[in-house]
Amino acid sequence: MIISATPRRGLVRLTYIIYLLHAFSIVMGMLGPAFIVTAFLTGWPSIIAVLINYAKRADVRGTYLDSHFSWQVRTFWYTLLWVVVAAALFVTVIGIVPAYIVAVGAGVWVLYRIVRGWVALNEGRPLAG
Repeated sequence: MIISATPRRGLVRLTYIIYLLHAFSIVMGMLGPAFIVTAFLTGWPSIIAVLINYAKRADVRGTYLDSHFSWQVRTFWYTLLWVVVAAALFVTVIGIVPAYIVAVGAGVWVLYRIVRGWVALNEGRPLAG
């Protein structure tokens, strides 16, 4: 990926806000009865964040923020995939323990991705992969 343009200041601030919305969903999951992973996906802050990602994606093309937007969107959709897997395991009754492990593991993964992305944004660098 070639990164040539310097993003507008407002877009950097917006990217911080998007990470903040995702982090707020994580906190809601830790404080509430839901898992981090389910709060991340069903909480209104993460849904708003991913909608902003899609709405503003064209504005960040060619900047290091493009990698952050991709990172945030992929985090959301892969988390949804893991929730579906956990739900399918849970329905089988025998898979309740594996479902719990998948849900907790996905929650830890989401937390890692948000922290890693936020740190990279704070350092003004793109995310790889």
